[in-house]
Amino acid sequence: MHHHHHHMNVKKFPEGFLWGVATASYQIEGSPLADGAGMSIWHTFSHTPGNVKNGDTGDVACDHYNRWKEDIEIIEKLGVKAYRFSISWPRILPEGTGRVNQKGLDFYNRIIDTLLEKGITPFVTIFHWDLPFALQLKGGLLNREIADWFAEYSRVLFENFGDRVKNWITFNEPLCSAIPGYGSGTFAPGRQSTSEPWTVGHNILVAHGRAVKVFRETVKDGKIGIVLNGDFTYPWDAADPADKEAAERRLEFFTAWFADPIYLGDYPASMRKQLGDRLPTFTPEERALVHGSNDFYGMNHYTSNYIRHRSSPASADDTVGNVDVLFTNKQGNCIGPETAMPWLRPCAAGFRDFLVWISKRYGYPPIYVTENGAAFDDVVSEDGRVHDQNRIDYLKAYIGAMVTAVELDGVNVKGYFVWSLLDNFEWAEGYSKRFGIVYVDYSTQKRIVKDSGYWYSNVVKNNGLED
Repeated sequence: MHHHHHHMNVKKFPEGFLWGVATASYQIEGSPLADGAGMSIWHTFSHTPGNVKNGDTGDVACDHYNRWKEDIEIIEKLGVKAYRFSISWPRILPEGTGRVNQKGLDFYNRIIDTLLEKGITPFVTIFHWDLPFALQLKGGLLNREIADWFAEYSRVLFENFGDRVKNWITFNEPLCSAIPGYGSGTFAPGRQSTSEPWTVGHNILVAHGRAVKVFRETVKDGKIGIVLNGDFTYPWDAADPADKEAAERRLEFFTAWFADPIYLGDYPASMRKQLGDRLPTFTPEERALVHGSNDFYGMNHYTSNYIRHRSSPASADDTVGNVDVLFTNKQGNCIGPETAMPWLRPCAAGFRDFLVWISKRYGYPPIYVTENGAAFDDVVSEDGRVHDQNRIDYLKAYIGAMVTAVELDGVNVKGYFVWSLLDNFEWAEGYSKRFGIVYVDYSTQKRIVKDSGYWYSNVVKNNGLED
């Protein structure tokens, strides 16, 4: 009965707010060795038995390498304004350095030109985990020369695409390259160590700094930043000072690990205290490269957790280094039942609280939420549609929390990207987990826009949520 007031109830975002969708090269493209591309570490890792669920690989994935035009047409049809995608390093430099593969450049040139023709803003991720295998043979991210290799690769991209692409991301989720990649070994290159993750993290920060320096010399009118993932953390017992400290420590350990050097000039003291000499030290030259290297903060965020202080460390060598806290989930407060990913429980209030935590700590930087979304066991119904109300509920709650953070907390969010445009290769989980707002039938490569896709299209059109 209040329909004539309906327009009053749209929770609007600032004008020019960028609504997008995100993907990554190895997760969607397929054809990993086509047209002269080199192997990546995810190619070799997924082809090693036992590493990926069901023996899945990225060999076909969503066949985006051949179907990219159709996928961009879906973005256009939904009215989405921005597309974050990543470039496969071994498509551009098959040996990691040196010879440039023109056919690799051509593939991304076609994508960039088509996006711009359709009025869709490209956001390019330079590195989303698919390191050239040729560089892994030289030590990969453990080799300090990664900064030189990455600067060279980045320069090729800036010189070829920088005239048209103005928004860039250096590394996606360095924490995942470091800890699952070199700590627990569940991600490529599958190494297990209690010391290597901290070297890898350090080398990534320096490589990021080097690429930003090249960028600022090459693309004068663009913006560049790094994308950091993190869960928000609440104390198990909010009245217990030890739990409160543990929750703060964990936030520092997972987010400030990379953000503090960039915004504040050094690693958090709590990390140094826990890791000692395992955590590298910045030389003055490295610090100069890293400090002040973000034009924006890229934020990937999905869930929140409770943390309980652990008085006796399980072992002095805990892989993750968090020797005195326990990673624990409990239901209640805002944390809902698990999604298809056991670690991912809806907690929209944690999104707002995390946006505020980042903003206060780093002086209210511009933030792009470069990934947010959830996996559910989606099925195609008899009507041919995918009725994923659970995903709509998740996205509505999280976008609502973001509105509140912008309106009430003064958080400077510039854009938001749903993970993901398409169901895709979910790393060690293979094709068993679906994060898309578009369903992919892997046997036919048919795309079906899910209900959440149509719902999100409406959010973009309204530049906000309707009550």
